[in-house]
Amino acid sequence: MRRRLPWAVLAGLVLAQICYPLTAGATRAGLTVATVLLGWLLSVGHALLTRGTRAAFALVAVATGGGFAIEALGVATGFPFGGYDYSGELGPKLAGVPLIIPLAWTWMAWPAWLTAVRLTGRAGPGGDRPAPGWVDRLGRVTLAAVGLAAWDLFLDPQMVAEGYWVWRDGTPALPGLPGVPASNYLGWLLFAVLLMSALRPLAGPAADRADRRDAPMFALYLWTYASSVLAHAVFLRLPASALWGAAGMAVAAVPLAAALLRARRAGSPAPEPAARPGVDAPA
Repeated sequence: MRRRLPWAVLAGLVLAQICYPLTAGATRAGLTVATVLLGWLLSVGHALLTRGTRAAFALVAVATGGGFAIEALGVATGFPFGGYDYSGELGPKLAGVPLIIPLAWTWMAWPAWLTAVRLTGRAGPGGDRPAPGWVDRLGRVTLAAVGLAAWDLFLDPQMVAEGYWVWRDGTPALPGLPGVPASNYLGWLLFAVLLMSALRPLAGPAADRADRRDAPMFALYLWTYASSVLAHAVFLRLPASALWGAAGMAVAAVPLAAALLRARRAGSPAPEPAARPGVDAPA
């Protein structure tokens, strides 16, 4: 039952996202909120079931708590993203930030981290995976941060087009993405690096090892990538963000898809669970 639960939540999220481009107005805003809630539940629930309470609490503290803090700072001062204001369409706000917004950071931070873990793991001579050294950790944090920050190449143009937030000064902007300053994407990358740097030590050793139960998170990351390209290119009529997002998220999504395909063809045994639910492995 526990293994099926993440897949069930993922199915609900996919259904909500499929319905999104087919709706408009308040219904579309409601689907946005529902999608973020489902994504948050999926990522936090998966962290709890596969890595234990320490990892789940760390994810909430760093991504949800940190996400709210950086958004509140951004709205109040314009740093590090640029000056912007949220509309009232995404529900109640605190310090100018819709309460749903920090949940979105959490939703995509966990699959981005696990994708980096999957891609940067190195097997030892006996097939085991040694603890990563500082070079491996640096590469892991960098890939996870890029994998998360690149998602905003889809997200921000889409949300601005819907009127969910507005930039006070949208220049200079990336080619084809008017109305969103380039500083926003740099701010995302900066915070993503800080987020991923804090997540590893706080979440514990279990979060630094692959687990055969990570498949729903990989499916979530690849679905987000592929569906965003399709939605922006065809349904939302945002071809420039489709191209930018496709190129940005490909840094993590394409190698992940290739690695999973190779493992499937080779019939590689699945990694053992990183830790029993609720129990952290010793450091």
